Amino acid sequence: MRIRELCRLKRINIDLERNIITVNNPEKGSRPRSFKTSSKLASMIDSLPRKNEKTLGKQSPKIAVSSLCVLRKTIARKLKNPRFEQMHFHTLRHWKFHTLRHWKATTEYHKTKDILHVMKMLGHRRIENTLIYTQLIQDGKEDDYHSATANTSEEAKALIETGFEYICTYKEVMLFRKRK
Repeated sequence: MRIRELCRLKRINIDLERNIITVNNPEKGSRPRSFKTSSKLASMIDSLPRKNEKTLGKQSPKIAVSSLCVLRKTIARKLKNPRFEQMHFHTLRHWKFHTLRHWKATTEYHKTKDILHVMKMLGHRRIENTLIYTQLIQDGKEDDYHSATANTSEEAKALIETGFEYICTYKEVMLFRKRK
C-alpha cells in the first residue's frame, strides 16, 4: 500500500471481521485491491481513535513519515538495540515508507513464485512496473541455504510453517531448504 493510500484509508474500507483492507481509491492509476491482514493488525486498527471517517485521521504523508521516525527511536530505546538508531527513517534519501511496498512485493514473489499474483497485489496494470518492485536477481550464492530433514508429516509441517521449502524425498526422508 502506498503512503497516500494509507493516509486516505477510510474505516468503511476495513472489514475487521474478515481482516481485509480494501483500497478503493488507488494512486497512479492502479487498480482497486484488497489485502488480507493479521488479526493482530485488525485489532490495532480497531483501537485507533475514531475522530472522523479516515482511519488515520487527517494525517498527511509527511506526518506519517515523521511518526515512523519517532517509532524507530522508541523501538531502539525499548529493545536497547542500536541498529534501529542507525536506520535513517527520517531521511527520505535513506529509507522511505515505500520501501515496505518493495519488500512486500519481493517476499511475496519469493514465497509464491507467481509474478501475476504480485502484480495484482500491488494493483499494477503493467507487468514492467511489477518487475521493478520484485528483486528477481539473487545477490547470494546458490548454496546460501539452511537445510533440514523430516521423517514424519508433523515434522514436515513444522518446517514449512517456519519458512522451509520442500525439495524432495530421498530414502524415505523429506528434504527441506530455506534461504539464509
